[in-house]
Amino acid sequence: MIKSYLPVQKRFLICGLLLLIGGYDSNQVCIANPGKVEVFATHQALPNTPLISLEKNVLLVGIKPYLGKEIIGNNNSPSLRLLSNGRNLILKDADGIIRKAKEINIGWRAEKLLKPKVFVRQTIGPFASFESAERLANDLKDKGIESTIAHPFDWEVWVSAHIKIPPSIKSIYQKIKVSNTVFPYLDGNNGKIVLKGPISLRAPDGLRWEKGIYLGPFSIQPDAYGSWTLVEHVPIERYLNGVVPYEIGANSPAAALAAQAVLARTWAVANSHRFKVDGYNLCSDTQCQVYKDPSKANQKIKTAIKKTAGKILTWNKKPINTVYHATNGGVMASVDEAWSINQVPYLQMRLDGPTRWTRLVDLPLTNEKYLKSFLFSKSEAFGSDHPLFRWERTLESSQISKQFNQAKKVSSSFYPSKIKVDKRGSSGRVTSLKIEGKSGSEIFLKLDEIRRVLRQLPSTLFVVKEIKEGKWLFSGGGFGHGAGMSQSGAIELAKNGWTTKQILSHYYPKTKYGFLP
Repeated sequence: MIKSYLPVQKRFLICGLLLLIGGYDSNQVCIANPGKVEVFATHQALPNTPLISLEKNVLLVGIKPYLGKEIIGNNNSPSLRLLSNGRNLILKDADGIIRKAKEINIGWRAEKLLKPKVFVRQTIGPFASFESAERLANDLKDKGIESTIAHPFDWEVWVSAHIKIPPSIKSIYQKIKVSNTVFPYLDGNNGKIVLKGPISLRAPDGLRWEKGIYLGPFSIQPDAYGSWTLVEHVPIERYLNGVVPYEIGANSPAAALAAQAVLARTWAVANSHRFKVDGYNLCSDTQCQVYKDPSKANQKIKTAIKKTAGKILTWNKKPINTVYHATNGGVMASVDEAWSINQVPYLQMRLDGPTRWTRLVDLPLTNEKYLKSFLFSKSEAFGSDHPLFRWERTLESSQISKQFNQAKKVSSSFYPSKIKVDKRGSSGRVTSLKIEGKSGSEIFLKLDEIRRVLRQLPSTLFVVKEIKEGKWLFSGGGFGHGAGMSQSGAIELAKNGWTTKQILSHYYPKTKYGFLP
């Protein structure tokens, strides 16, 4: 902390000089309060986590985040149970403490800091997805404003408090005082042994975790929020064993499995910065690609991964944004219909079916009449045998009000009286949904926020009508955001003899299929 009794102009001059000479890092903020200059970070700085795998192209995948978070709120936190699949696990902390055992249990405790830490930031969000948060972060960067993308609970963008944000961007000023820190510990003969992170963990025969077996090696490391994460250091080709079968299904045709392997590999490379603030690359849930028990990959999966080893899709010599989904309902979405990001030429609106069928479809689907005809007529689109190719959902005002409260969109007194589509994208997907309350207030849900709040809706490709007071029928098609490859479509194309390259060219036109640099 730097304090000085100087005029305001000189205090800000010192802040500028500190930035120039490296007096504090880019995550810190210099605030000129009356009579003093104070330097604050926006978040907890992390120790460097050494890469503990000797293999090439290794990803750091967080398989269990927010460990010990309950301690921060003065509650008990579940211990981390680590169980070997065979020989002893080998745990080693940053101070050289070693524990070898077939089962290791790590507990969590709070320790009072001698001097509390203070973090100050402007928080923008929450965002429904990383993609939307990154779009804003890139827009800020274009204006010369550095920011940090974080995921404490939802996606947020953090900006230093001294930086002026454009008035059109809503932010919350946060000053966070941290008096305690969370430490992991082992139970020993002489009491609790405090561990210092990052902690390395090796499992010679694999770690039993969530009904699966993971080979590692692993680290247990602090994150930016005061909690900890169990991270696997996994080579990208082995990582795919835990992604491909859970994303498209282990018994899909070979060409579809290979296409999924290419997409999963490309996505991992393009998104390796996703959890940079927390010291690892990717998560293991739906905020990333689902990554589960890699030991269950069958021979078909392994063959598909090996056949495409090292191959990705690029555009302008960079890995593309290989978004994909279960079924598009017969029409591919432009990427800006799903997230608040810029359009790209390889993710545009197109009908997804044979030419003889596409010629019969009335366009544009922004026209409600044409969209209803599209949704309620017999379809020959690729992947139309998927159970959610067409769907209906009924929502009542009480359900919607509850979901708004859960998403922290409204006060508990809000009850919807009208629901109306405000805007549609080129594929007919709803990009803005207007909900009017009984009190006259209005709420607009936009893009991916629609499904984040109204979780019963499989997609945003729908029409809506009120069937009685306080009850609405949503009739739609597709499951997922609709941009990129339809997995059900790829399966049908593979069954019809299409090659992996043909499937990828169909769903990502203008891209190049080649080796990972």
